[in-house]
Amino acid sequence: MATRSKRYTESKKLYDSKKEYSIKEAVKILKSFPPARFDQSVELSIKLGIDPKRSDQMVRDAFSLPKGVGKELRVMVFTTGERAEKALKAGAIEAGAEELIKKIEGGWMDFDVAIATPDMMRQIGKLGRILGPQGKMPSPKSGTVTEDVETAVKEFKAGKIEYRSDAGGNVHALVGKVSFKTEDLEENINAFISHLLASKPPSAKGNFAQGVFLSATISPSIKLAV
Repeated sequence: MATRSKRYTESKKLYDSKKEYSIKEAVKILKSFPPARFDQSVELSIKLGIDPKRSDQMVRDAFSLPKGVGKELRVMVFTTGERAEKALKAGAIEAGAEELIKKIEGGWMDFDVAIATPDMMRQIGKLGRILGPQGKMPSPKSGTVTEDVETAVKEFKAGKIEYRSDAGGNVHALVGKVSFKTEDLEENINAFISHLLASKPPSAKGNFAQGVFLSATISPSIKLAV
């Protein structure tokens, strides 16, 4: 049986894991945990009231957090010609077509977000088995398939996050860093939850957000009252 670290155990003593907390209370608790040796990422995990087997209830989108994510994302673009040049000028780490596809097939995955122009989708379809499981396959639903690659690159580099429901009907979203100011974390969390609740599929019935949890990279999760 895996044992928990002393830091994790001490953190669990600082709150009631069976209780639901307001966003303000939860952020305060998270920041009170014994510090880690690095700046932990803060994540929301949300159990949705959807049937993940139904395509019309799949949740997938992108959202620009008001206070960013605390790091500059690495963006690459599948495109050609002048648009590839614009993507690179906007800050993409790579931009190209066939040579970039071969590079990924060879094992290169050193990027956070993949963007593609619509004309490239047929060519990169074969990468679905590689990019799909990691949530990096470009999709019109998440704003990563677009003609305006210049704007897309700038938005994702600045902290626009992409998210999707998984096979269990859960959504996981990065909302900042532990080092963020308390009010900035609260603003990001409130903004994302409001955005997600407004994205409820018409065919989904009942309570949409069935469980919302806040956690950091190596910290226990705190249940939110949403």
